[in-house]
Amino acid sequence: MGRKRPGNCEVDSDKATLELPAEASGIITLKAEEGDAVAVGEVVCLIDTEAPNPNGGSQHVNNESSTYEGGDEGGGQAAEKEQAKSAPDSKSTSHDKAPQPTQAKESYATGTASPAAKKILDEKGIDAGSVKGTGRDGRITKEDAVSATPSMGTPGAGSRGVSRSKLSMLRRKVAERLVSAKNETAMLTTFNEANMQPIFDLRKEYKEDFKAKHGVSLGFMSFFTKAVVRALDLYPAVNSMIDGKEMITYDYKDISIAVSGPKGLMVPVIRNAENLSFRGVEAEVKRLALRARDGQITVDEMTGGTFTISNGGVFGSMMSTPIINPPQSGILGMHNIIERPIAENGQVVIRPMMYLALSYDHRIIDGKESVGFLVAIKEALEDPINLLMDGDVKKALEM
Repeated sequence: MGRKRPGNCEVDSDKATLELPAEASGIITLKAEEGDAVAVGEVVCLIDTEAPNPNGGSQHVNNESSTYEGGDEGGGQAAEKEQAKSAPDSKSTSHDKAPQPTQAKESYATGTASPAAKKILDEKGIDAGSVKGTGRDGRITKEDAVSATPSMGTPGAGSRGVSRSKLSMLRRKVAERLVSAKNETAMLTTFNEANMQPIFDLRKEYKEDFKAKHGVSLGFMSFFTKAVVRALDLYPAVNSMIDGKEMITYDYKDISIAVSGPKGLMVPVIRNAENLSFRGVEAEVKRLALRARDGQITVDEMTGGTFTISNGGVFGSMMSTPIINPPQSGILGMHNIIERPIAENGQVVIRPMMYLALSYDHRIIDGKESVGFLVAIKEALEDPINLLMDGDVKKALEM
């Protein structure tokens, strides 16, 4: 739950953010704070509709409450809190004052750690002399040792402030899913590299005409999506999932694409990518990216993918091990394209190279299939005219 502006609030579900205006005018008292998890049916605020209107006028409707109903939530600006009670009269007599604590006397026990405290301090690497004991005669207790923190040296002149904020529901859910994927799958990653020169040459020759005719750019994502569709046809186990003791294999290709939104990573799905042309893929990628950026993406648009493509290269990543998007069994990582020297026909040449990474669930995908799948991706990217366009570039690009 989070505030947006007076009279409105936002509810973060697992994958989407929904906005809801207040149900009535009045003074609103929040029962849930920003960042709290709210159960369905729980009251999140009270609206006093009989309170005087600060801007003039009056309200004459009974008090109302707003509840969270699984995506609809009332909320708004918080009512002002009561001012604190006035302090006691400063002229109170001396016998009303609280007694001052007596200074603990020092003895041989001062600064001596109990056996339990000494063990804890040794584990933390903290010298007992740096800890102030609160026990009898200054002894260091177990509680003193637990709360002690190692010295970080003499602080500098810069700021040493610390801030604390609650994770959004979206971020919490992403964290849960990532940990689940690591703990519940036999995840491995295999790597390869692709010479992107053929795709560079095609884009250089056709991208202007392609954009003028179709209204979208000829990017890398359409080539990768078409290459993934081809590789999934060759290795259907990668387009499968585990359901209990069964393996489900899909004859369609719903490709999830990882995009960065204002609230974090989102993974909308390109449905039936096997039926889309280059123009169709680029148009769908643009549509989903804009909806994610504007916070309009829906839960339905982010569920049901059978394989994921993650493009960390747009942020400058050279190589990574992407984490599987459960319950899927495979994810392809694209990375930064860098000109590097390679051997080609016995000669050292400079080519735009990209590292490829395939993370897969080894429970249903064998090493032979995973390596073969990634090699199929590499082959398609290095020979797109023959393997992705059937030898006819203009027909494939609908030029």
